[in-house]
Amino acid sequence: MLFYEDLEPGAVVRFGHYEVTREEVLDFAGKYDPQPFHLSDEAAALTHFGKVAASGWHTCSMTMAMMVEHHAIMPRAALGAMGVDELRWLRPVYPGDVLSCEMELVEKRLSRSKPGIGILNTKMTTFNQHGQPVLSMKPISLIRVRGDG
Repeated sequence: MLFYEDLEPGAVVRFGHYEVTREEVLDFAGKYDPQPFHLSDEAAALTHFGKVAASGWHTCSMTMAMMVEHHAIMPRAALGAMGVDELRWLRPVYPGDVLSCEMELVEKRLSRSKPGIGILNTKMTTFNQHGQPVLSMKPISLIRVRGDG
């Protein structure tokens, strides 16, 4: 397990492989973001998307799934997150796309109010199969300090 002390600012990791399916795009949109361009090729054809595109919130969820899977492979003493800064949807994500991620540890510091907890500022980018960025964000995560819990 990796703890606060094991992580160094400047470190970059690349991970993930997520195949976007039409069924999942339609299901997610139907439940959480039922805008016509996420549900119908005909409606999407009338927009800049041109065809059904995944919701940006779905792209965030797929990114989160890859983060959790990556942590299962390389476990960290994760304690959740404080939030996300600068979330941007850079390009549409379409059924058939294959997503992957890159995460850079920008800064780390110890919590002043919660002993035994470190705070990680990271930069996350999600890419499509062409290496084009489709999402960027700056998560603020919490992690255990070794020996505290």
